[in-house]
Amino acid sequence: MLYEALLLIALLAAATLLFLQLFGDATLPPKHYFLQAYLWLIAGAYFVWCWMKSGQTLAMQTWRIRVVGPSGHSLTLSQACKRYVLATVFFGAGFIWALFDREGQFLHDRLTGSRLVMVEK
Repeated sequence: MLYEALLLIALLAAATLLFLQLFGDATLPPKHYFLQAYLWLIAGAYFVWCWMKSGQTLAMQTWRIRVVGPSGHSLTLSQACKRYVLATVFFGAGFIWALFDREGQFLHDRLTGSRLVMVEK
């Protein structure tokens, strides 16, 4: 998760720079709220695209982890979007859930039918 966070910080920093160049200071509402929504969408686009394309983000490739749908293939657009929304809504609870889940699945994976699998070398 730390490696994923570092990559995401770099992506969101670049997206923030673009937003600030286009719209100026965003410290006060409503621009502040627009910036937050914009960054949530940018992060979502990154995750959804990676999960649909190969089932892996850059960090997941490093750790040889892949997310797959119920059929064992990469997620569809609908599945990937649902997984992202649920993962952000249930952030902490989703990870705590995995400690008690009989298969060790995160809450967002359980609800979307997706699962994490190890990729062989």
